[in-house]
Amino acid sequence: MALKPRITESPQVRLIDLKSKPFFIVASIEVGNTTTKCILTATNMETCRTHIINKIVRMTRDVRPPKPGEAVFGKTLTGVELTRESVAELVRNTLTESMEKANLDIKTDLNFVVRSTGVVAGFDSPEEVGEFIKGLADGCLMAGVPPRNMTPPMSISNIVKKLQKFSKLDDVIFDGAVAGVMPPIGSTGVEIVANEMEGELATAGIKEAAQLTDIDFRNPCISIDFGTTLDGRITSSDQPYAKTIGNFCGYAGAIPDAIVRGSKIVDPKLGTALEVFEKEKPPSFLTLILKAKAIEAYAKRIHELIIIERVPKDRMRYGSVPVRPDAAEEIGVILIGCDVGKNGSDMGKLSAIGMEISKNHGLQVVYAVVDEVMAGVVCRLIKVAKEENLVFEDTTIGITGRAGITGNKPKRILECLDKMNLAPKIDERVVFADDGLGRGAAVMARCMNSLGSPKSPLGGRHGGKCILAQRIKLQSK
Repeated sequence: MALKPRITESPQVRLIDLKSKPFFIVASIEVGNTTTKCILTATNMETCRTHIINKIVRMTRDVRPPKPGEAVFGKTLTGVELTRESVAELVRNTLTESMEKANLDIKTDLNFVVRSTGVVAGFDSPEEVGEFIKGLADGCLMAGVPPRNMTPPMSISNIVKKLQKFSKLDDVIFDGAVAGVMPPIGSTGVEIVANEMEGELATAGIKEAAQLTDIDFRNPCISIDFGTTLDGRITSSDQPYAKTIGNFCGYAGAIPDAIVRGSKIVDPKLGTALEVFEKEKPPSFLTLILKAKAIEAYAKRIHELIIIERVPKDRMRYGSVPVRPDAAEEIGVILIGCDVGKNGSDMGKLSAIGMEISKNHGLQVVYAVVDEVMAGVVCRLIKVAKEENLVFEDTTIGITGRAGITGNKPKRILECLDKMNLAPKIDERVVFADDGLGRGAAVMARCMNSLGSPKSPLGGRHGGKCILAQRIKLQSK
């Protein structure tokens, strides 16, 4: 029987329902290396289903250049300079457009905003990250978001009235766990990987999205987010809170971006695979058959340039992402990284292969090679996790991000994982989630407001009960 990818897609929701029913409306603002997004979600607290209202996507490279007197605090992986003021304006414009498109008012209809960034992969110091976070907050305030909608409430009275009866804030407080998983923080309070928050949101988002399928994606699980940079987590089956026992870092969507830049169809420095493949149809069955040998050969050459391994102890940066393997080892977390050469030193070689494929075979084969390569990256990541004893009998796997769920990648990933003999019916253990990070922001906002869902829990083990009672007992101590 053919393997069936579980690819989530959010149902639509009507404006009249958003206004009249108990919807918890959250905006996820993410400034990434490639795109800046505002994903507007609405969770019906009666059904605990999250709907995606709209998604506004801008290219981060289009952020305005620094003005005289502004301090450049960092750059994207492609070298686009950023200032606190320019980031704030980009965030304000993106959030405002999203709300206007939805015919919603920022001050009265929006309940919470979660801010995140994947651009920290290219930063050098905590101070730079701090300036970025301030820029995100400034942009939200400039758009008209009340400050109370960006921080956890102190009491139920601080939550909008129509949602107060759904909050468990009188029973449990937000203690840092999101969707039943505690973040991995070293004994000194240092984050072990710079884009840790993205991994946290992706994990929570995949858990929420999986509720639209027949897969129970709770702990233990593996989440992999294939944005421009790689992030994600591996969780244990501990209760009430699972531990983060593994983290992913390095390159993800940057790999197909580098391949596509060689085609000369996009800007050789700032171009992305997203620009090409959103307009290009996935490779046809005939193309895959006729060009099978060429696709396999090119994919093999590319994989020879890609390094996937447990991050060595002496690395402070892996795949351009600042890491602390020493802090990770202290708390028993294993970092698994994906690099191209050392911190992207061989990206130019990927572009050269991309140029060769495009010239000799055309864009359809470039697309097919990218699908093959990224499926191979998933399997190599899982293989390392398995070798490190991080994959259990009941571990489920979730994939999100543009470089993991588009084209024929879900099908190829399942075929690849099936050969690894991880489970009898691997397609019943793997979910492909749309907008994992945006969905995760909605989940995080609910956790901060203690808006739980005992009837359809996100925390706990596969097939298990809601962990609310265990959390109450734990916090009472």
